Amino acid sequence: MSKILYVSSEAFPLIKTGGLADVAGSLPIALSNLSEDIRLLLPAYPQVLQQVENVKQLASGAYYNLKVSLLETQLPNSKVPVWLVHCPAAFDRPGGPYMDSNGQPWHDNALRFAVFCKVAVDIAMNKLNLRWQPDIVHGNDWQSGLIPALLHPFKQRPATVFTIHNLAYQGLFDHQTFLDLELSSELWHPDGLEFYDQLSFIKGGLVFADRINTVSPTYADEILQPEFGNGLSGLLQHRQARLSGILNGIDHSVWNPATDPHLAACYDTTTLQQKSLNKTALQKQFHLPIDAKIPLIGMISRMVEQKGLDIILQAMAEMLAMPLQLVILGSGDIHYEMRLMEWSRKHPDRLKVIIGYNEPLSHQIEASSDLFLMPSTFEPCGLNQLYSLRYGTLPIARNVGGLADTVVDASKQNRANTTANGFVMTSQSATALQATVKRALTLYAQPDVWRQLQLTAMNGDFSWTHSAEHYIELYLQALADRDQTAD
Repeated sequence: MSKILYVSSEAFPLIKTGGLADVAGSLPIALSNLSEDIRLLLPAYPQVLQQVENVKQLASGAYYNLKVSLLETQLPNSKVPVWLVHCPAAFDRPGGPYMDSNGQPWHDNALRFAVFCKVAVDIAMNKLNLRWQPDIVHGNDWQSGLIPALLHPFKQRPATVFTIHNLAYQGLFDHQTFLDLELSSELWHPDGLEFYDQLSFIKGGLVFADRINTVSPTYADEILQPEFGNGLSGLLQHRQARLSGILNGIDHSVWNPATDPHLAACYDTTTLQQKSLNKTALQKQFHLPIDAKIPLIGMISRMVEQKGLDIILQAMAEMLAMPLQLVILGSGDIHYEMRLMEWSRKHPDRLKVIIGYNEPLSHQIEASSDLFLMPSTFEPCGLNQLYSLRYGTLPIARNVGGLADTVVDASKQNRANTTANGFVMTSQSATALQATVKRALTLYAQPDVWRQLQLTAMNGDFSWTHSAEHYIELYLQALADRDQTAD
């Protein structure tokens, strides 16, 4: 059994902007269930404080002349302790964790997450007298990237693991910010935190962590290439011996069509016919023609270039000429939102676009849809294709990252050996998307074939238990690497 400090800037159900929150809300529980002694460290955003109960203070101090206290509570519906970094000057504000209500990054993000990282370091080095010191500190994405860099000089320190959820987000700030954060001058170097004369938070994890991992095996390979490396492929090649990929899991207690409280009708592999009742309910809700036979395609996504919005818009006219309905939920870049809404106004009987995020509705779309649209340009892991598979909703996905690791194309051969569970695009173009949708509609018209594809999808095992076991192995490797470095 190891003592693990799991550090994340968001965790479901307390605060969520993307897949990181789902991972941070599930992996610690899975590790705890495998008898690991884990603490989840999270900023005390207002949204978090409003939801937690039985909060007590563990420690207090000052960082960058800001008052900080460490609070303890519990992750809802679990036994996992949550430690909250309560710094009102940094985190008590409206808007989101990283951006204000206008969608602009907070001007002091570097300071906010430097405070967060320094508290984590003090916990790691037992400076807060908590009577609990981790063996492993596990950071996630740029917001926790400084932790391995700050811990590295200490001889007697925990091992460090750093997970890349999306290499495109790097926490870049100017040189003056580096000076303002009073970081060691030795870190201002291309072999440290400097990245083309900028401070890079994520490099703290990539350069100094004992072990680096990503959220799928394929993405771990892809980021070694310039196309997917976001300027860091050379560094990652240098550290390739310490880099690996572990596929994310999903929380089967939250994403389970047999027990999901958000659905009009629950179902499993033995009652799969009940799935269509959810489609009827969604069609009625969104004033789409009620027809159980017309295929419904769902999409739940950030509306950004990464998610394939460009080719979706290029293909939209031809797709809406096909016998299908399309429901899209998400938010992001305003020009994507506006163009999708324009298409929706022109084709109200075919396309419904909902701007924003709605957790119950996301479950309903997964259950109601026959197909799920996910033509990402890159996808470190992706969770929605895993939710879709669980719900018997067949993904239309690009063969990148975690999508390539989880979606098996419905080719004739794969259907024959019952491994097929979706439809794979092998190139990123509107033409490829249109052709893949047409191929899916052809098989949708064959009920027996379609049912077998659904059953294969639903029988896949994407629970967190398997992934958590791999993380325990990774922690042991990190401990060995730390000891080897110390020698």
